[in-house]
Amino acid sequence: MKRDLHLSVEDIERGKNVLVKDTAWASLTGALQGGVIMVGFALSLGAGPFVVGLLASIPLIAQLSQLIGVTIVEHVRRRRRIAVIALTLARVGILALAFIPLLSASIQVSVLVAVQLLIAVPSSIAGCALNSWMHQLIPREGMGAFFARMLFWSTTIACLGSLAAGFSVDNWPFEGANAYSFLFALAAIAGFMSVWYLFHVPEPVMPAPVSHGFLSRMKPPFADRSFRKLLLLMGAWNFASNLAMPFLAVYLMTQLGYSLGTVTTLWVTSQLANALTLYLWGRLSDRFSNKAVLGGALPIYFGCIACLVFASHPALGAVVLPGLYVVHLIMGMAAGGISLATANLGLKLAPREQGTAYLASVSLVGATAGGLAPIVGGALAEWVSSTKFSVLAYWVTAQGSNEFTVFMFARWEMLFALSALLGLYVLHAMSKIEEAGQSSERAIIQEFALEAMRTVNNLSSIGGVTGIVSTLGRLADRRRGLRGLERGSTGPAS
Repeated sequence: MKRDLHLSVEDIERGKNVLVKDTAWASLTGALQGGVIMVGFALSLGAGPFVVGLLASIPLIAQLSQLIGVTIVEHVRRRRRIAVIALTLARVGILALAFIPLLSASIQVSVLVAVQLLIAVPSSIAGCALNSWMHQLIPREGMGAFFARMLFWSTTIACLGSLAAGFSVDNWPFEGANAYSFLFALAAIAGFMSVWYLFHVPEPVMPAPVSHGFLSRMKPPFADRSFRKLLLLMGAWNFASNLAMPFLAVYLMTQLGYSLGTVTTLWVTSQLANALTLYLWGRLSDRFSNKAVLGGALPIYFGCIACLVFASHPALGAVVLPGLYVVHLIMGMAAGGISLATANLGLKLAPREQGTAYLASVSLVGATAGGLAPIVGGALAEWVSSTKFSVLAYWVTAQGSNEFTVFMFARWEMLFALSALLGLYVLHAMSKIEEAGQSSERAIIQEFALEAMRTVNNLSSIGGVTGIVSTLGRLADRRRGLRGLERGSTGPAS
């Protein structure tokens, strides 16, 4: 394939079209293999809470291998070759998942953890090469429209693929064949298609290497007192949010008894709410500040986690499932604001001349804290597996006394409660961030509601439908800020 310092306009346009196809196939791969599907598969093999937490932590901790990826990219300097080889190895790992049900039951869970490592580490190294490659390939002009197209296809296919996978497992008609094996085989095929398209994307020649070593470039962010406050916030947020949320699917399926298909619809509800409200949060961050957005979104997010503590209360009965959809909807909205605001804070507070190292430090701190949290959560869940906490009320009259349970929760509810309590520290860490243009949380929520109402009203007119196209472009501009943190960990080529 062609490699040149300056590619022609035709080469770039062709590369962008191929990248959209690569993204579509890669999104299908993730939908059929990761997330809720992986949790369901682990539970079907008899995995306990600690193993589920370990599986959730591996992709996050594997991001630390980008330190190795930076060295490989700078030494080899052929990013397409690195990405294609690494992703092919990861896709082979996905294919290996399909054969785990054929192994002895005594080693299935151990092999699953090993294969998850085989998938995550090469994927992280490939991401390092890809971020540097795309940063140089895609011109700034028209970037919003391009990423809008990628966002549309990735979100659409990920949601449809997840729904299809969940309901396929629930309604699998073939006796003697494992539904998960079928899904993993399809995921591997989709992954190989993604790699094939990626191989046909043109690659510019890398610019001259930077003389300074990586470790020396990583010292300033941690020595910067003001930026350390953001690193503390990112560490606290990633730990608190990942302590319990990786186990939500386990809780819904094992304790509340919902099917995998139902759980995937809840996941899709959250993802769609996240994507569709991202632009609204962006308008608020421009009008007020990123800290103000966090001040409004963080309490809502951790409030939703606190609501999960009471989802198993017998008195709720038939309203539990509708309530869970509402909680997932609101949580997805809040998560969109949090992800955008934290990404924008990193871009805003990092010195322009040292952006790569500063943003890389944010990614490394977030990956480390977020990767440790599910392991700690899983270990806690194993430890309190036979423990229950109850709050009782006594009603005493002249005729006698009655006792009734106000609420009672076990290990999963304990994790949700602990995560919600840690959210208070996240809010404390957020309060230490220094950013101009702050506003009250009430004003942020009111403005968000007004912006959402305007968007819904626009959909009622023909003009509003045509406005969706431009909205997607602006939404993609916001996604660039989120991608900036990922690119920050790709080293000097970024």
